[in-house]
Amino acid sequence: MGALRVGYARCSTDQQDLTAQRDALLSLGVESERIYVDHGLTGTNRERPGLREALAACRAGDTLVVTKLDRLARSLPDARAIADELTARHVSLSLGGSVYDPTDAVGRLLFNVLAVVAEFESDLIRLRTVEGIRSPRPRVD
Repeated sequence: MGALRVGYARCSTDQQDLTAQRDALLSLGVESERIYVDHGLTGTNRERPGLREALAACRAGDTLVVTKLDRLARSLPDARAIADELTARHVSLSLGGSVYDPTDAVGRLLFNVLAVVAEFESDLIRLRTVEGIRSPRPRVD
């Protein structure tokens, strides 16, 4: 059996739709039965059944495919841990079609920058949510 492309998609709320991510994964060469999903789980939560299944489905020589890094992880430590685990298992990581190369200094730099941006976005979302909860709602008379 040759190398496989295993896809992973995630959305944070039950109201969000995974169709665009599924379509993108299919266009990146992932077969529909090899797409694992988490619906309604944030990327800051590492306990995601779909992610666990996707990682378990990957064997040496395979490629884990995500549309964007923030679908995989929302913190630098989690992104690094997942990438390091994949590297140790000889599994490639494709981010929107670009394969992450842990042996390339520029590749590592770009990966880390993307992971920091994903973490920053998550922090901003959390801050906006807290601000929204604290703000009094305008009265409607």
